[in-house]
Amino acid sequence: MDDALDDVFKALADPSRRALLDTLNARNGQTLRELCAGLEMARQSVSKHLAVLEEAGLVTTVWRGREKLHYLNAAPVHEIAHRWISRFDQARVQALADLKLALEETPMDAPTFVYTTYIRTTPQKLWQALTEPAFTQRYWSTEFTTDWQVGSPMTWDNHGVVITDPEQVVLEAEPYSKLSYTWHSVTPELAKRFEWDDETLAKLSAEARSKVTFTIDEEAGQVVKLTVVHDGFDPGSKFAEMVSHGWPAVVASLKSLLETGEPLSEGN
Repeated sequence: MDDALDDVFKALADPSRRALLDTLNARNGQTLRELCAGLEMARQSVSKHLAVLEEAGLVTTVWRGREKLHYLNAAPVHEIAHRWISRFDQARVQALADLKLALEETPMDAPTFVYTTYIRTTPQKLWQALTEPAFTQRYWSTEFTTDWQVGSPMTWDNHGVVITDPEQVVLEAEPYSKLSYTWHSVTPELAKRFEWDDETLAKLSAEARSKVTFTIDEEAGQVVKLTVVHDGFDPGSKFAEMVSHGWPAVVASLKSLLETGEPLSEGN
């Protein structure tokens, strides 16, 4: 873990790499060509800096057809804040908090959320944690009723609110590799559970249905790379804003459950 911490601070120490992060914070999901065009750096230099940022986990990539898109990834800073916060003086704590906020904010002109983390587990156990109610209830307070076949409907029990809708379906299900499904509907009961006002309920209800995709990649040393992509939002999406703050907490709790046997308590 200390090596990972060193990698993050080493990556952030270079002003050119910080400039790359600033560019992605302004507009997430850029290609290498787009990043080069927005910075006074040669393509080779940008590629090298991106490699360092990816190695530190501060940038993650997603392929869209033939294009490789680069996204900010808040996971390393989130984990530093949670696990090592007591090691730093107040000034550095504030710097971490500011950076964490910047990395988690999703620009509303490109409302796609991408989050990558590494978990000491196996693909099989991670698949169980993503699909089986005994796991999802512990770290997410959410359960799914479905057979996990492509096209099958999903009933959500979201924090005690049961949501059934024929458009809540499984999109992809490749055991131990990839899972994708449409997001749940918004109901008055859910709004009451989370104390949303009428305006928020109306705005969320009017949005197009989004989807979430989990990609599982086995790494060396019994480590699994989990990438969460949540997309399909409308421009200016309220849901995009909400999930960009919700997913880091859910994934951190999932990671804690698999690595320690206990999820994070709410509020951590």
